Amino acid sequence: MVRKTFRDASHALEGLLFDGMTVMSGGFGLCGIPENLILALRDSGVKDLTVISNNAGIDGFGLGILLETRQIKRMVSSYVGENKEFERQYLAGDLELEFNPQGTLAERIRAGGAGIPGFYTKTGVGTLVSEGKELKVFNGELHVLETGIVADLSLVKAWKADPEGNLVYRKTARNFNPMMASAGKVTVAEVEEVVELGGLDPNYIHTPGVYVQRLLEGVHEKRIEQRTVRERANVSGEIA
Repeated sequence: MVRKTFRDASHALEGLLFDGMTVMSGGFGLCGIPENLILALRDSGVKDLTVISNNAGIDGFGLGILLETRQIKRMVSSYVGENKEFERQYLAGDLELEFNPQGTLAERIRAGGAGIPGFYTKTGVGTLVSEGKELKVFNGELHVLETGIVADLSLVKAWKADPEGNLVYRKTARNFNPMMASAGKVTVAEVEEVVELGGLDPNYIHTPGVYVQRLLEGVHEKRIEQRTVRERANVSGEIA
Protein backbone atom coordinates (compact mmCIF):
# COMPACT_ATOMS: atom_id res chain seq x y z
CA MET A 1 0.00 0.00 0.00
CA VAL A 2 1.32 3.47 -0.92
CA ARG A 3 1.80 5.66 2.14
CA LYS A 4 -0.64 8.55 1.98
CA THR A 5 -0.41 10.02 5.48
CA PHE A 6 1.83 13.02 6.19
CA ARG A 7 2.77 14.51 9.54
CA ASP A 8 1.83 18.11 8.68
CA ALA A 9 0.35 20.30 5.97
CA SER A 10 3.62 21.66 4.58
CA HIS A 11 4.95 18.15 3.95
CA ALA A 12 1.61 17.11 2.45
CA LEU A 13 1.98 19.87 -0.17
CA GLU A 14 5.67 19.35 -0.84
CA GLY A 15 6.45 19.10 -4.56
CA LEU A 16 2.89 19.90 -5.64
CA LEU A 17 2.92 23.70 -5.83
CA PHE A 18 3.86 26.07 -8.64
CA ASP A 19 3.07 29.67 -9.53
CA GLY A 20 -0.04 30.14 -11.66
CA MET A 21 -1.64 26.85 -10.66
CA THR A 22 -5.36 26.21 -10.18
CA VAL A 23 -6.47 25.15 -6.69
CA MET A 24 -9.87 23.93 -5.52
CA SER A 25 -10.57 24.63 -1.86
CA GLY A 26 -13.48 22.81 -0.24
CA GLY A 27 -15.99 23.99 2.32
CA PHE A 28 -19.06 26.14 2.69
CA GLY A 29 -18.55 29.43 4.47
CA LEU A 30 -16.14 28.50 7.23
CA CYS A 31 -17.57 25.00 7.59
CA GLY A 32 -15.41 22.20 6.26
CA ILE A 33 -12.54 24.35 5.02
CA PRO A 34 -9.02 22.88 4.80
CA GLU A 35 -7.58 25.55 7.10
CA ASN A 36 -4.22 23.87 7.80
CA LEU A 37 -3.58 23.34 4.10
CA ILE A 38 -4.54 26.95 3.36
CA LEU A 39 -2.00 28.12 5.94
CA ALA A 40 0.67 25.91 4.37
CA LEU A 41 -0.25 27.30 0.94
CA ARG A 42 0.29 30.82 2.29
CA ASP A 43 3.60 29.94 3.92
CA SER A 44 4.87 28.33 0.70
CA GLY A 45 4.80 31.71 -1.06
CA VAL A 46 3.23 30.27 -4.22
CA LYS A 47 1.55 33.06 -6.20
CA ASP A 48 -0.74 33.98 -9.12
CA LEU A 49 -3.21 31.33 -8.01
CA THR A 50 -6.61 30.67 -9.53
CA VAL A 51 -8.73 29.48 -6.60
CA ILE A 52 -12.03 27.67 -7.10
CA SER A 53 -14.16 27.84 -3.97
CA ASN A 54 -17.75 28.54 -3.04
CA ASN A 55 -16.61 31.66 -1.23
CA ALA A 56 -13.41 33.43 -0.19
CA GLY A 57 -13.29 33.00 3.58
CA ILE A 58 -13.29 36.06 5.82
CA ASP A 59 -10.70 38.69 6.65
CA GLY A 60 -7.88 36.96 8.49
CA PHE A 61 -9.13 33.38 8.18
CA GLY A 62 -9.57 30.73 5.52
CA LEU A 63 -8.87 31.90 1.97
CA GLY A 64 -8.90 35.45 3.32
CA ILE A 65 -5.28 35.00 4.43
CA LEU A 66 -4.23 34.29 0.82
CA LEU A 67 -5.96 37.47 -0.29
CA GLU A 68 -4.08 39.45 2.35
CA THR A 69 -0.76 38.20 0.95
CA ARG A 70 -1.91 38.82 -2.65
CA GLN A 71 -1.26 35.21 -3.65
CA ILE A 72 -4.63 34.85 -5.39
CA LYS A 73 -4.90 36.31 -8.88
CA ARG A 74 -8.32 34.94 -9.83
CA MET A 75 -11.33 33.54 -7.96
CA VAL A 76 -13.99 31.22 -9.36
CA SER A 77 -16.78 31.51 -6.80
CA SER A 78 -20.51 31.76 -6.13
CA TYR A 79 -20.55 33.94 -2.99
CA VAL A 80 -18.02 36.66 -2.28
CA GLY A 81 -19.44 38.45 0.75
CA GLU A 82 -17.97 38.58 4.28
CA ASN A 83 -14.53 39.63 3.05
CA LYS A 84 -13.56 43.31 2.87
CA GLU A 85 -10.13 42.56 1.41
CA PHE A 86 -11.78 40.68 -1.45
CA GLU A 87 -13.99 43.70 -2.06
CA ARG A 88 -11.05 46.12 -2.02
CA GLN A 89 -8.97 44.10 -4.45
CA TYR A 90 -11.85 43.40 -6.82
CA LEU A 91 -13.02 47.01 -6.99
CA ALA A 92 -9.43 48.14 -7.53
CA GLY A 93 -9.03 45.73 -10.45
CA ASP A 94 -6.36 43.70 -8.66
CA LEU A 95 -8.42 40.51 -8.43
CA GLU A 96 -10.20 38.71 -11.25
CA LEU A 97 -13.56 37.06 -10.56
CA GLU A 98 -15.51 34.44 -12.46
CA PHE A 99 -18.90 34.45 -10.80
CA ASN A 100 -21.10 31.32 -10.88
CA PRO A 101 -24.55 30.50 -9.52
CA GLN A 102 -23.94 28.15 -6.59
CA GLY A 103 -25.63 25.11 -8.12
CA THR A 104 -23.85 25.70 -11.42
CA LEU A 105 -20.48 25.84 -9.68
CA ALA A 106 -21.18 22.60 -7.82
CA GLU A 107 -22.24 20.87 -11.03
CA ARG A 108 -19.22 22.19 -12.98
CA ILE A 109 -16.95 20.65 -10.36
CA ARG A 110 -18.91 17.38 -10.28
CA ALA A 111 -18.80 17.23 -14.07
CA GLY A 112 -15.05 17.77 -14.08
CA GLY A 113 -14.56 14.93 -11.63
CA ALA A 114 -16.80 12.65 -13.72
CA GLY A 115 -14.98 13.44 -16.98
CA ILE A 116 -17.95 15.35 -18.41
CA PRO A 117 -16.69 18.28 -20.53
CA GLY A 118 -19.87 20.37 -20.36
CA PHE A 119 -23.60 20.52 -19.71
CA TYR A 120 -26.57 22.79 -20.43
CA THR A 121 -28.60 24.57 -17.75
CA LYS A 122 -31.34 27.20 -17.66
CA THR A 123 -29.68 28.93 -14.72
CA GLY A 124 -28.18 32.26 -15.74
CA VAL A 125 -29.85 32.57 -19.15
CA GLY A 126 -30.45 36.23 -19.93
CA THR A 127 -28.00 37.46 -17.29
CA LEU A 128 -24.30 38.37 -17.19
CA VAL A 129 -23.59 34.73 -16.37
CA SER A 130 -24.48 33.65 -19.92
CA GLU A 131 -22.57 36.35 -21.80
CA GLY A 132 -20.16 34.88 -24.34
CA LYS A 133 -21.41 31.32 -23.80
CA GLU A 134 -23.17 28.99 -26.21
CA LEU A 135 -26.96 28.93 -25.96
CA LYS A 136 -29.23 26.12 -27.13
CA VAL A 137 -32.96 25.41 -27.05
CA PHE A 138 -34.24 22.24 -25.35
CA ASN A 139 -37.99 21.56 -25.17
CA GLY A 140 -38.70 25.12 -26.21
CA GLU A 141 -36.53 26.69 -23.48
CA LEU A 142 -33.15 28.36 -23.78
CA HIS A 143 -30.16 26.84 -21.96
CA VAL A 144 -26.57 27.97 -21.49
CA LEU A 145 -23.54 25.72 -21.91
CA GLU A 146 -21.33 25.43 -18.83
CA THR A 147 -18.03 23.57 -18.79
CA GLY A 148 -16.68 21.05 -16.30
CA ILE A 149 -13.74 22.10 -14.11
CA VAL A 150 -10.59 20.21 -13.18
CA ALA A 151 -7.92 21.73 -10.91
CA ASP A 152 -4.20 21.10 -10.59
CA LEU A 153 -4.76 20.56 -6.87
CA SER A 154 -7.81 19.96 -4.68
CA LEU A 155 -7.63 20.73 -0.96
CA VAL A 156 -10.47 19.18 1.02
CA LYS A 157 -11.50 18.77 4.64
CA ALA A 158 -13.15 15.63 6.03
CA TRP A 159 -14.22 14.37 9.43
CA LYS A 160 -12.59 10.93 9.37
CA ALA A 161 -10.28 8.97 7.11
CA ASP A 162 -8.46 5.67 7.07
CA PRO A 163 -4.85 5.23 5.89
CA GLU A 164 -6.00 4.50 2.33
CA GLY A 165 -7.65 7.93 2.10
CA ASN A 166 -11.29 6.87 2.28
CA LEU A 167 -13.14 9.93 3.60
CA VAL A 168 -16.26 10.62 5.67
CA TYR A 169 -17.64 14.17 5.92
CA ARG A 170 -20.03 15.66 8.44
CA LYS A 171 -23.12 17.71 7.60
CA THR A 172 -22.46 20.98 5.72
CA ALA A 173 -18.89 19.93 4.92
CA ARG A 174 -20.44 17.66 2.27
CA ASN A 175 -21.56 20.63 0.12
CA PHE A 176 -18.41 21.03 -1.99
CA ASN A 177 -15.70 18.78 -0.55
CA PRO A 178 -16.82 15.44 -2.10
CA MET A 179 -16.98 16.69 -5.68
CA MET A 180 -13.78 18.70 -5.32
CA ALA A 181 -12.00 15.59 -4.07
CA SER A 182 -12.82 13.92 -7.40
CA ALA A 183 -11.97 16.93 -9.59
CA GLY A 184 -8.33 17.52 -8.70
CA LYS A 185 -5.39 16.09 -10.62
CA VAL A 186 -3.99 15.65 -7.12
CA THR A 187 -6.17 15.70 -3.98
CA VAL A 188 -4.87 16.38 -0.47
CA ALA A 189 -7.28 15.85 2.42
CA GLU A 190 -6.99 17.08 5.99
CA VAL A 191 -9.15 15.33 8.56
CA GLU A 192 -10.04 15.53 12.22
CA GLU A 193 -9.24 11.88 12.83
CA VAL A 194 -7.43 9.07 11.02
CA VAL A 195 -8.78 5.68 12.09
CA GLU A 196 -7.30 2.25 11.58
CA LEU A 197 -7.80 0.48 8.28
CA GLY A 198 -11.21 -1.17 8.47
CA GLY A 199 -12.40 1.37 11.03
CA LEU A 200 -14.83 3.04 8.62
CA ASP A 201 -18.15 1.48 7.68
CA PRO A 202 -17.97 1.06 3.87
CA ASN A 203 -21.64 2.06 3.62
CA TYR A 204 -20.84 5.54 4.94
CA ILE A 205 -17.70 6.40 2.96
CA HIS A 206 -18.36 9.53 0.89
CA THR A 207 -15.07 9.79 -1.01
CA PRO A 208 -13.27 6.57 -1.99
CA GLY A 209 -9.54 6.59 -1.32
CA VAL A 210 -8.74 6.22 -5.02
CA TYR A 211 -9.39 9.97 -5.34
CA VAL A 212 -7.06 10.96 -2.48
CA GLN A 213 -3.29 11.02 -2.94
CA ARG A 214 -2.22 12.61 0.35
CA LEU A 215 -3.68 12.88 3.83
CA LEU A 216 -3.00 14.59 7.15
CA GLU A 217 -4.61 14.75 10.55
CA GLY A 218 -4.86 18.30 11.88
CA VAL A 219 -6.13 20.42 14.74
CA HIS A 220 -9.02 22.62 13.65
CA GLU A 221 -10.62 25.83 14.84
CA LYS A 222 -14.38 25.83 14.31
CA ARG A 223 -15.39 29.43 13.74
CA ILE A 224 -18.75 31.01 12.92
CA GLU A 225 -18.85 33.63 10.17
CA GLN A 226 -21.57 35.73 11.73
CA ARG A 227 -22.81 34.96 15.21
CA THR A 228 -26.24 36.47 15.77
CA VAL A 229 -27.92 36.08 19.15
CA ARG A 230 -31.05 37.45 20.79
CA GLU A 231 -30.64 40.25 23.28
CA ARG A 232 -30.76 38.89 26.82
CA ALA A 233 -33.97 39.51 28.75
CA ASN A 234 -33.87 40.59 32.40
CA VAL A 235 -35.84 38.86 35.20
CA SER A 236 -38.96 40.88 34.36
CA GLY A 237 -38.91 39.60 30.79
CA GLU A 238 -37.90 42.96 29.31
CA ILE A 239 -35.05 43.19 26.83
CA ALA A 240 -31.96 44.44 28.61
